[in-house]
Amino acid sequence: MDETITLYRPTGKNELALIEQSGFTAFPPRLPEQPIFYPVTNEEYAAQIARDWNAKYNADKIGYVTRFEVRKGFLDKYETKIVGGATHEEYWIPAEDLEEFNRNIVGKIEVIAEFRG
Repeated sequence: MDETITLYRPTGKNELALIEQSGFTAFPPRLPEQPIFYPVTNEEYAAQIARDWNAKYNADKIGYVTRFEVRKGFLDKYETKIVGGATHEEYWIPAEDLEEFNRNIVGKIEVIAEFRG
């Protein structure tokens, strides 16, 4: 069995709808102005973004936290980045690698929290 790492992704309503269309197995392609996909390493950070950004500033005022498993062997070629405090740790996956990232998700992407503005 492949070793996996648990990751989290804060999303808004539109991105979650696209994840649902995939059967909760993949994240949608990045938009041209989004060259990097940023999954985060802990639930606290994902909740902070979903609550303090998505639920306040997105037009629909809803933020979600998703949780999913990714094969460690795939993630080993990427470093994590600390982008604020110690809990603000994320992977920077280039948009052109997102399809391969999706192929390395093990199981389903699950919604574990919802925040409303």
